[in-house]
Amino acid sequence: MFEDNAKPGSAPERRLPAWRWFFPLAALHAALMVPLSLLSLYHQLEVLPQLASPAAHARELVFGFALAVIAGYLLGPLPRRRLAGLVALWAVGRLGVLAWPLMYVATLADGLFALWVAGLLVPRFMAAKKWRNRILSPLLGLICLLGVVTLTWRYLGDMPTTAPLMHQSVLWLVLLMTFMGGRIIAPAVNGYLMRQFGQSGAGVQPRIEAGLIVLLGVAPFLMLWPRLQPLAAVLALAAGGLVLLRLYRWGPGQCRQRPDLLALMAGYAWLGVGLVLMARTWWLPAHDSAPLHAFTIGALGTLASTVMLRQAILRTKARPEREWALMPLVVLFATAAILRLWALETGSAWLGVLWGAALAWSLAWLLVAGRLWYWIGRLPTPRPSAN
Repeated sequence: MFEDNAKPGSAPERRLPAWRWFFPLAALHAALMVPLSLLSLYHQLEVLPQLASPAAHARELVFGFALAVIAGYLLGPLPRRRLAGLVALWAVGRLGVLAWPLMYVATLADGLFALWVAGLLVPRFMAAKKWRNRILSPLLGLICLLGVVTLTWRYLGDMPTTAPLMHQSVLWLVLLMTFMGGRIIAPAVNGYLMRQFGQSGAGVQPRIEAGLIVLLGVAPFLMLWPRLQPLAAVLALAAGGLVLLRLYRWGPGQCRQRPDLLALMAGYAWLGVGLVLMARTWWLPAHDSAPLHAFTIGALGTLASTVMLRQAILRTKARPEREWALMPLVVLFATAAILRLWALETGSAWLGVLWGAALAWSLAWLLVAGRLWYWIGRLPTPRPSAN
């Protein structure tokens, strides 16, 4: 669908999987950015004023890290020049955080990167026959569009904060993780159960999936109006219950010999926990953004790292259940998420707890980066393709 037109008789252009570049870069970015954000926010590090706000920290996590993971997982093989262009735009956007004079150039690069990724991905899912599959098109487009709007609002507009947009971005990212996580976990569990026990598992559970799409698609709009936040809380609580029910039906107890599947399920469980915590926040309402870290640290960290490693391992024809780093990663991300959720309740020790969460997060992503490079080094050399 996105093939380059080659001239007759010309040599076919070599195509490279997008994940081979974006996964290691996203892992290194995640490992470095959180400690730098803490230094800028709470230790007045003057050389990085761009990160001296919670909104800037959240922007880098969502649009610097999450969009790179989305691009790596969904874009597939691309011509080298196209992939190099995407990687260059993403890299310029990240350098803008490190060098103040590049701020506006970086903002433009981030916007172009988000639009380019949306232009490549959105049309791919528009032709799906089932509405549940077509949901990816508007969802991916909305996440990328929010990235562009947030960048424009932050640097070119007159608004004092981008926090509402960042909250919306995280909520739509939750819907994406809920949908894509289910589509990854269900067939993987089914395949294992068929080979091990000769029986299929619960599968995608389309009714629960449809319910989650509706609940998580409506709740972000309702939370924008204070009077409707209690209703949004009810929807979030129902969605959290459905996530945990779906997870229970997959049968984690039957997958004890598959740490890769257990790691995916642990990340999915964080989505349910985060939705329950978010429902409590919206019901009170406490105006507390801490529950968002159940999504961005617990769910996103665990799911993204496991998907990255499984992708690399499977491409080498190896067995992902033999990857020793998966369970330590689950523990590190759980530690980081729990410490971050608990930080504001610790009184005068809150900054030390925040640093504990940041170090656990960074150590996890450095481990992911190291294991990715290990497996990438064992990939076969790609051959030129005529497509």
